Amino acid sequence: MSATIEDVAERAKVSVATVSRALRGLPNVAPSTRERVLAAARDLSYVADPSAARLATGRSRTIGLAMPMLGQWVYSKIFSGVDGLVAARGYDVLPFSMSGPGGVARFVESLPFRKRVDGLLLVDAPLAQEQIERIRGAGVQVVTVGFRCEPSSSIVVDNLSAARLAVGHLTGLGHRRIALIGGIEDDPFQFSVPVDRYRGYIEALRHVDIEPDPSLSVPGNFSLEGGAEAMHRLLELDDPPTAVFCCSDEMAIGAMQVARDAGLRIPEDLSVVGFDDHDVSEYIGLTTIRQDVVGLGERAATLLLQRLSDNDSAPVHERHPTRLVVRRSTAPPPGGVDFRW
Repeated sequence: MSATIEDVAERAKVSVATVSRALRGLPNVAPSTRERVLAAARDLSYVADPSAARLATGRSRTIGLAMPMLGQWVYSKIFSGVDGLVAARGYDVLPFSMSGPGGVARFVESLPFRKRVDGLLLVDAPLAQEQIERIRGAGVQVVTVGFRCEPSSSIVVDNLSAARLAVGHLTGLGHRRIALIGGIEDDPFQFSVPVDRYRGYIEALRHVDIEPDPSLSVPGNFSLEGGAEAMHRLLELDDPPTAVFCCSDEMAIGAMQVARDAGLRIPEDLSVVGFDDHDVSEYIGLTTIRQDVVGLGERAATLLLQRLSDNDSAPVHERHPTRLVVRRSTAPPPGGVDFRW
């Protein structure tokens, strides 16, 4: 017969309530008591019944995770970070997609998470303040990822500064004809991410007195195929670039393959910088902006759990760190310094 929570309480010589708090990692349990409870649970091979815990607390013990797209690498990694963190605290994750035309408005109108989750993480969702208030009115705590919207806690990436750093690396090597493979053409979501990375690209060029050439900025749709198609367009120009900044590593990988198929050497003939630090980026030598996407999900989940444990706590706003990782895909332009300087 399986051990019950009452059996654990009896062995640890504490109340059932204390066992519940200790096993769920809640505060106000002395370290020695918590260790005694954990030891008793291990000795008895006790496995908590999630449905019983939900009935006892009146909570679903479920976190909602709303994202523009579920299949893209970045969002799958955010999901992985959230799921790993909250699972250790006895929570489940329920994902919601806002993809497709009108997906964001449909999500806000239908509130599909209502009565199903205790808290909600909103990732890269271009929501107006009144939409946020409607979501909060459904009785859930909200933490936003990628944008800030009071009075919710938030965690953001400074995409503008990170893009400026990436392009500054290329100008510092001597490149002047630098292309951008960017976001989604006619973007239905109106993401701020590609906009901010484009602005960083423009600022970095103008910082060294380079006037941006509109023909060098092409959409890549944040995909391998989009990056490949964008590179085809760039190579068809009468005066193609000597370097490319891609707003995601997936686009950079597609672009690099097309360039190599065209007979270009990387980095001798063409330098490429990405953004994200994809799982394969280290192995193909891609210079990129690292943002630890799994860590972003973990930190966002931590902020939400903190809000759930203390509804009256003040909102927290954090900036997730990024850094330039220089690998083998960048070098000075052919001849050492671009002759157009």
